[in-house]
Amino acid sequence: MFELQWIRSQFPALASGAIYLDNPGGTQVVQQSLARMTDYLTRTNANHEGAFKTSRESDAIVDASRAAVADFLNARRPEEIVFGQNMTSLTLHISRSLARTLNAGDEIVVTRLDHDANIAPWMLIAEDRGCTLKWVDFDPKDCTWSIAALKQQLTERTKIVAIGYASNAVGTINPVAEAVQAAHEAGALVYIDAVQYAPHGPIDVQALDCDFLACSAYKFFGPHTGILYGKYELLDQLKAYKVRPAHNEPPHKFETGTQSFESIAAVLGALEYFESLGAGETRRQRLAAAMTAIKEYEQTLSRALIEGLSSINGLHIWGITDLSQLDRRVPTVSFTLDGWHPRAVAAELDKHGIYVWDGNYYALAVMDRLGLEDKGGMVRVGAVHYNTLDEVAKLVETVRAL
Repeated sequence: MFELQWIRSQFPALASGAIYLDNPGGTQVVQQSLARMTDYLTRTNANHEGAFKTSRESDAIVDASRAAVADFLNARRPEEIVFGQNMTSLTLHISRSLARTLNAGDEIVVTRLDHDANIAPWMLIAEDRGCTLKWVDFDPKDCTWSIAALKQQLTERTKIVAIGYASNAVGTINPVAEAVQAAHEAGALVYIDAVQYAPHGPIDVQALDCDFLACSAYKFFGPHTGILYGKYELLDQLKAYKVRPAHNEPPHKFETGTQSFESIAAVLGALEYFESLGAGETRRQRLAAAMTAIKEYEQTLSRALIEGLSSINGLHIWGITDLSQLDRRVPTVSFTLDGWHPRAVAAELDKHGIYVWDGNYYALAVMDRLGLEDKGGMVRVGAVHYNTLDEVAKLVETVRAL
């Protein structure tokens, strides 16, 4: 396992002494990412495709970042990577293009376990095109959905299946590989929201065979930049909503307006950090090794969170709590505490320098299904690989003392 003390030294914000367990809403930024952004803004700040030096260097940085993201996701080619403002904006953008392929009576499948960014865009195009929106339910006991439940919603009219890799609300890792296979057998395209999963484990879009996958760099120690993977042939075929002078080829036809090139440079820095944690002959091998090591370490954090929090009287964890099933969740653990509103719990923890989220975290369908939306949602504790067992212990003891 990598050296945790060194890892923590790479995140300037951790010097504050605060315990950052608000990570599902956005992680702290690694030094390499900050350095890349600063270097870009001080040395190569220019718009793209100019004949002059800074513009050429700016384009080279964007190309390098795109290639690194392609390796991070194991895409076939860099041109399958689209940058944008965030996952939500990219999903709304590409859904509009996909809507042109739909006819009245076609079906779109979503799940009740997803963030609304992977529900609302499909609701909107279903309304626009006269399509039927179908829902995959989840089991409230452990907040998981099954392939059998998904298959019940698939028909010959299914055109798009939108699923999450991991739940941002309760941490469940969904059976995405099996879901892709089932959807493809029904003739549907698959769109995966990997925002919550990306900082926690390796992603291989070729092995998954998904058609689209979206994530956001600010959830994996980088800047506020969204990333969309799409199979090149699909990106090439789809009509892009863009200005006329823009390129007609992927990925540029989907990158509307002038991008935040300094943020794209910072994405490269975040991936260079990951690469430094892994071993292997190729960048892809090093990135995959790093993410595998992160996943293994984070299971110790999940175990400590579940064991500690579940020992507190009146506290209920929503999601997987079976310690033999830790490979089916990320270390995002959400709970309710008898007699306490979730916002009040978060406010009390803040007094002790512990940062956690409360509310619905835009997972509106989850809270509605669990009957928690009108009760303030849940308290969400989200660890990542820079968190420590000592921090988890302090959280548990602070909650116990409430």
